[in-house]
Order: sequence, then structure tokens, then C-alpha cells
Amino acid sequence: MFKRSLNPKVVNNIFTNSKRGLVVGSPTGTVSSGITSKYNVVDQTYDAIVVGAGGAGLRAAMGCAEKGFKTACITKLFPTRSHTVAAQGGINAALGNMTEDDWKWHMYDTVKGSDWLGDQDAIHYMCREAPRAVLELESYGLPFSRTEDGKIYQRAFGGQSLKYGKGGQAYRCAAAADRTGHAMLHTLYGRSLAFDTTFLVEYFALDLMMDETGRCIGVICLNMEDGTIHRIRGNNTVLATGGYGRAYFSCTSAHTCTGDGNAMALRAGIPLQDPEFVQFHPTGIYGAGCLITEGCRGEGGILRNSSGERFMERYAPSAKDLASRDVVSRAMTMEIREGRGVGPKKDHIYLHLDHLPKEVLHQRLPGISETASIFAGVDVTKEPIPVLPTVHYNMGGIPTNHFGEVLKPTKENPDAVVKGLFAAGEAACASVHGANRLGANSLLDIVVFGRACALRIADIAKPGEKFPELKHNSGEGTISYLDKLRHAKGPLSTASIRMNMQNVMQDNAAVYRTQETLALGKSEIDKITKSFADVGVTDRSMIWNTDLIETLELKNLLPNAATTMHCAEARKESRGAHAREDFKERDDANWMTHSLGYYDDDTCQVTLAYRKNKEGTLDEKECPRVPPAKRVY
Repeated sequence: MFKRSLNPKVVNNIFTNSKRGLVVGSPTGTVSSGITSKYNVVDQTYDAIVVGAGGAGLRAAMGCAEKGFKTACITKLFPTRSHTVAAQGGINAALGNMTEDDWKWHMYDTVKGSDWLGDQDAIHYMCREAPRAVLELESYGLPFSRTEDGKIYQRAFGGQSLKYGKGGQAYRCAAAADRTGHAMLHTLYGRSLAFDTTFLVEYFALDLMMDETGRCIGVICLNMEDGTIHRIRGNNTVLATGGYGRAYFSCTSAHTCTGDGNAMALRAGIPLQDPEFVQFHPTGIYGAGCLITEGCRGEGGILRNSSGERFMERYAPSAKDLASRDVVSRAMTMEIREGRGVGPKKDHIYLHLDHLPKEVLHQRLPGISETASIFAGVDVTKEPIPVLPTVHYNMGGIPTNHFGEVLKPTKENPDAVVKGLFAAGEAACASVHGANRLGANSLLDIVVFGRACALRIADIAKPGEKFPELKHNSGEGTISYLDKLRHAKGPLSTASIRMNMQNVMQDNAAVYRTQETLALGKSEIDKITKSFADVGVTDRSMIWNTDLIETLELKNLLPNAATTMHCAEARKESRGAHAREDFKERDDANWMTHSLGYYDDDTCQVTLAYRKNKEGTLDEKECPRVPPAKRVY
């Protein structure tokens, strides 16, 4: 079907990108014509393909290239604009720089924080590797804040304790002021340039390419600058595309956090695991949603209600303002519900930093001082910051084991691996966060499991191995759908469908949930996913068509939103971030299990299944399992 030819115009565009710095290294491949006469299709081959250039993607790409694999990193943004740049507080590791510490205590806190839904083998691996990962970042040049004796500075963070919860507050969060994610992303990008990695920048990944055996053989993507389609074939593919916070109206996520990798996996028949667990960060700026780091409370910040009471002392007598995020968010919501909110409408809470020394604010929280001034109009040295719980993180995602290998569970094998496919970071669900992520465990997650993917690929593959066969019509369905969407003339705009979705998610899958709100939300989100068939796109071009890209991103957000709502309605208990007013208690007998949400792209139907979580560690002698207990702070 294909008549392969080299199209000088397309190839020259690619090389021009390289000269402008948008592609580091020159992609090579042949141009195929035949899928449709409307599009130029470029075929390329790599040993390893990474989709996403945040912390997880850069660490995976760097690790693969370091091992000698010909590696491509596909990203819709320039790498240093990825959302990792917005992480503020720090990265957890039991370095023991401030007090005595032990990675097993960190592991205990993470299991407890997950409300015992997390897989203890993966948590074991992450916490054990944490000190090594942080010291590795230091060796790459990450500019951590320092103690007076030159050690990496570590601050207090929520849910972190010493001696298995019995030794008081832990100081475990290694920080670069309040811009740790920014420092990490730039450090990893700089480090990745030391290796021969090809960065395909401003390429939008459309779909996974799978063969008839269910093996992943690469990715098909769109070059947004010149409109060419690229079929990128490889033996191993890593999805590191981040979360889908933009499914909600108010969130701390960038507008690019649209769950692209999750949707690609769903379209390939892979479920999302535990999507109902959505973290609301306690302190988003009221009215703007911008993140105010938990590091503020780690440095001594205090939440107060309208009467000036430090109300967290009632909800978490030991940890107070540094209780786990879901606990603090629910406490704030209760204070507002019971009429103790602040402001003219009594609909938010005050975060006080004005009692802290100015030099501490300047040295440890410079970014927060600036953000509060710009987005809330307050001087943090004199006034409190108005805050409200805001969608921040997706605990669920593409199911993986602790090697980063993607799982497609079956009745016979709940741990069945999808050959050639990996996932890391917020797009993945290892599951180290379970029902609730502890602050500063996300930056740890991305570097540990980005690295784990690269190590696993090096274990099971060799550079230069034979590439999987690519059928002549591979990707034809994706390109046909792209063409259909580009010429869609429906009555509904992308913005209107997106707003409907965001409002339904915000109203019906919030901090507190009931059967009534979730059932309504399920019905409404099903209508909205089906309404996408009536979308209209006004720009028909292929060169920087932002209307088309936003529509593709909405297409990806919708199945993430639908699986979240359906899994939330089905889970008849309260656990971690999933707090139901009609089922107030955790139900270990029936619900200590992972939800699996499948989405049929043709019918827009969600179907559910379940997979038992891992209660055992990698090595019971090295680190015994943490038995379930009542979760109190």
C-alpha cells in the first residue's frame, strides 16, 4: 500500500527544527505516502521512546541514552516548561541531615498516608531508593538549600514522622527553597543533554501503536510546527505524560495537564487504576487556584478560621497543620461548611505566615511571597493568604509494577505485563500513593520510577536489537480520526464541552462525596463524553493549529473524567482522598483493592473491574509489611 519516498520538504523542516534548538539531534526516517494523500507521514526507529519531558520522562530518557540506547523523547512542550517546574516543596528522602532518620520510617509513613491501599512492594522500593536518588540529583548539580554545615537542607512536611509514628515530626523533605521542581527540571534537562537523546519538541502524541499480540511497538504523533505525522517505532516505550488535573474547573495544574498518556493507554485497551482518588491540595489561592506549597506549613505556617482559631489542633492533635493532605482539606471544608470560613462569603480559610521572621520567608519561601503578592494581593509579612482546597494530583493512573512495566490485568494473571510498554510519574499508578499521596513523594516518585524504567529496559533489551515489524496500515485509523476531527463541523465548541466536563467534576466528585452527587455526576459525565461527537473545529490548517490541539486534549480528558466518576460512585467506603458522607468508614474487608476503569472509545462506556493490592514488601526480612491500622494524625 505504501510507496516510500523521501520528501525533501518535510525532511528539511525537521533539520531546520534542529538548528533552532527544537530538536536536539536530528530525527532520521523515511516519509511514507499512502495512508492518505492529505498528510506527510514520516517513519522513524529508536531503541527506546519516551513520551513526556517532565521529571519522569527526562530521567527515563537520560537513563536509556546513558545505557547506549538510541532514545527519542517526544514532548508537546519545551522540556523546561513541563509541569514538574511547578513543584515547590521538595523531595522526600531519609538522609538524616536534620535529625536521625530511616527509610523504613519513610516507608511506614507512605503506607499510612496511602490509607493502606498502596502496594507495599513498590513503596518499599521507592523509599529504599530515595536517599540514592536525591544524592544522585545533588551530583548532577541540583542547587539544594543548605544547612550551616553544608548538608542538604530538609524541612518538615505533612504526614512524615520518626520511629513509625511514635517519634514526632520528621524533617525529611529535601528542598531548593520553594522552587524544587524548577531546580530539578532544569538540572535533569541539562544532564540529559550530556547524552545522545533526540528531543522531538512540540510533537503531540496521538496514539500507541500495538501489534496483534498486544505488544507496544511505538507511538504515532503530530509535529505541531509543520503538520507532519510521525510513526515512531521502537522496542520499548515509556509514558510519562503527567496527570489530568484539567478535568476539574479549579486546579493547580497547568493547562497542558490533560491526561494524554492515560487516554492513549485506555484506547489501547489498558485500564486506569484507582482514578477515583483525586488529591485536593489544602492551600490553593482562593479565586486563582495557584499552589501555595505545603512547605509554608513545614516552615511554621498556620491555618486559621474566622475566629482566629488554629482549628487543625481539633482535627489532628499531634500533626496539626502537617497532617496528611486529605485530612487537612476535609478539615478546612468542614470549617467552611459550619460557618467558620473567612471573607465576605465565609468561603475560604486564612494561611498565616506573618508571624514568621522575614529572613525565613525571604530565604526559604521567596516564590510563595511573590505568588501571594501577584495572585492574592497580599504581603505575606503582614497579611494572611486566602486559601481553599484545590485539585492538585491524581493518585490513579496507568497500572504498573515497581519496575515501571505497564500491566493489563486478566482473571488468570492480575500482574500481566504489556510487552514493550512502561509508565512513570503521575501518569502511572505503581501504586506508591494508594488512596492519598504524601507531600514531597511526587518528585521522589518521578525520579525513582523514571530511573526504574530505564534500568528495566537495560535488563531486558540491548541497544541495536531488531525493531518490531510495522504493518503498512499501522496508524491509519489514528490519521483518519485526526482528519475527521480537523474537519468537524458540529454545533458545540471545544470550550463549551470542556467547561461542562469541568463543572460536573468540580460539583460531583469533590472533597466530600455522596451517592446522590456521584450518581448524578456519572449520568452527566456520560452525556458529556457522548456530546463530543458534536464538537466543531474552526481551524482546518495543520500548522500550529491550537484549536485542533485543544480539541485533541479534550478528547483525552473526557475518558479520564469518566473513569474517575464511575470508579468513585462504585467505591462504597471512605479511604484517603475518597471521602463519602454516606460511607464514612474505611472498609478493608470489601474495598482494600484497586479499581480498574476501562473505557470504550466507540460507545463512551466505562466498565469496571478490580485487582487486589500488594500487602507484602519485596523482602519481609529487610522491611516487614505494615499491617492495617486506624489512620490518625
